[in-house]
Amino acid sequence: MENLNPKMTPQETFSLPRHSTIADRAAGDAACPVCSRETRDEYVPLASVDTELADLIRANAPDTAEFRAVCARCVRLFERAKDHIIADAAMQKDGSHVLSTPLRLDADERFTGKGVTIAFLDSGFYPHADLTTPENRIVAYRNLVDEDGDLSTLFQPDVASWHGMMTSVVAAGNGSLSNGFYRGIASDADVVLVKLAKTGRITDQNIEDGLAWVLEHREEHNIRVVNISAGGDYEKSYLNDPLSQAVEACSAVGIVVVCAVGNAGHMPTHPVVPPASAPSCIAVGGLDDNNSINRAKRGMYRSSYGPTVDGLQKPEVIASSIWVPAPILPNTPTADQAELLSLLDKAKDEDLHKIIREHPSVDAELDAALDRPVHVIRQIVLLKFRRESVITRHYKYVDGTSFAAPIVSSVVAQMIEANPSLTPSEVKRILISTSERLPHYEVDRQGWGVIDARKAVEIAHSKQ
Repeated sequence: MENLNPKMTPQETFSLPRHSTIADRAAGDAACPVCSRETRDEYVPLASVDTELADLIRANAPDTAEFRAVCARCVRLFERAKDHIIADAAMQKDGSHVLSTPLRLDADERFTGKGVTIAFLDSGFYPHADLTTPENRIVAYRNLVDEDGDLSTLFQPDVASWHGMMTSVVAAGNGSLSNGFYRGIASDADVVLVKLAKTGRITDQNIEDGLAWVLEHREEHNIRVVNISAGGDYEKSYLNDPLSQAVEACSAVGIVVVCAVGNAGHMPTHPVVPPASAPSCIAVGGLDDNNSINRAKRGMYRSSYGPTVDGLQKPEVIASSIWVPAPILPNTPTADQAELLSLLDKAKDEDLHKIIREHPSVDAELDAALDRPVHVIRQIVLLKFRRESVITRHYKYVDGTSFAAPIVSSVVAQMIEANPSLTPSEVKRILISTSERLPHYEVDRQGWGVIDARKAVEIAHSKQ
């Protein structure tokens, strides 16, 4: 990173004297006002950074309190992402930005999963542009519902397609429709897509069949990670459960299996079922980070948790499960609605009624508002952005541990790129040892805590 103040050395820039005033450090608080991390002597005066960067940091602070300095980590974080945020990030009405997953996790940008293949087991998929441009990284597709594989189902944007498309792009999308901003952490990884079922519930047998296919073709496609954002039938002991044993077989040959634990944490019963209950898998629960890098705003998502029937701690780790940027399935009513909302949001007041008339039947509420004044239409558009979780015409927010799992899978791909010799047990140990538990929440709900993407990759790299 370039020196932010030409009159100061890099060390001086990021290490203010211990006698710096409290006001200069963090407006009366020893913790950074942006990320809430406690940093004894590494604070950067906002006056020493360029105006554009300072304004960006202030806009993404968690409140409106005045402060004159932030920690060096926040400066580095926003400096790396500044150009992208200003040019490509969606801005919320309070002036803050819809942050990308790599930015929220402070992911190590040196590694992008290059040379690593992640297999996704799900109900259906679609070849989204974030996986196929500028080059196609879908190295294989298998439809287990059809005896011959039926490749055509990959190109049909139907109700079964959206979930697998989102999980694969959350992990490995390159953000091509946002100039690279809303990308996954493993944005250079190859992907293998395995369709397990038509629609409805995915069974234990469906997942077991998918893992059997992965085991058979792992060497052909260099599959090192399997992401399963689906749950099986009911609680079982891994000692006599074929699906759990299939997970163990994958781990034994060097494949890291990452599983979502489910979203029943708010229910009286919240069991973790196979495959997430298998001993060797990395079971992922949910974090609510409020679309912020501020650690003080972290809370638990309503994810399922154990212990399992075998007494195992599940989940092992948690990752973002809400406010996760994900692609909108093209050529669907949802995509048409998002495009119209984006057009209206950016349009001049005098053009609003004309745009709605030019897009009839896309949104019934907007059609009905044609006789309303401009300020009412603006309110409706804002309300629908929030209600429909739209970020831009191409992306929206999603929630569920289905999307926490691929975030962890993408970090695992980084770790393996950094150190290809890592075994599944070593990957799991590093993720656990670098995670940070949330205060005030039960250990059973969060396992070893929130993944630390940067630290996990650094340790993986150091073990070469």
